[in-house]
Amino acid sequence: MHLIDILTRRRVIADAKVASKKRLLELAASLLCADLGGGSGTERLAFEALIAREHLGSTGLGSGVAIPHGRVAADVPPTAAFIRLAKPLDFDAADGEPVDLVLALIVPDHFTNQHLALLAQVAELFSQSDICAQLRNAKGNAELFDVLSAHTLKVTDG
Repeated sequence: MHLIDILTRRRVIADAKVASKKRLLELAASLLCADLGGGSGTERLAFEALIAREHLGSTGLGSGVAIPHGRVAADVPPTAAFIRLAKPLDFDAADGEPVDLVLALIVPDHFTNQHLALLAQVAELFSQSDICAQLRNAKGNAELFDVLSAHTLKVTDG
């Protein structure tokens, strides 16, 4: 599985304007569930999973990057959404820096090993400063998607 297999152009947003971490996670849940069906119930489950994970500790990696993620007790496929914020947002990252690049993930509960492998691969992707710079300089949603797809990483099926 590749990151690009779980990320679509429709779930990539450039220069989103959100005022808080909660609003960002609501936007992420909405994007993650837009194509899944199940309506607001699935979106609510996704939001609750993202919030629950943040309560365990911030998913802010540092250097302006966050990977909010959660496992959902529903029949959903692994799904990703990418959001570049118009204005960096405090995310309680370990380095204290605000976040402007956000890759959100949801996976079904039983996806334990694959979830961890996917998180490791995504963290590796965003640890590369040249890729982060390309994402910060991309012009619009389509270019953001193109940068992400050009650098997609293979995820093992664990």
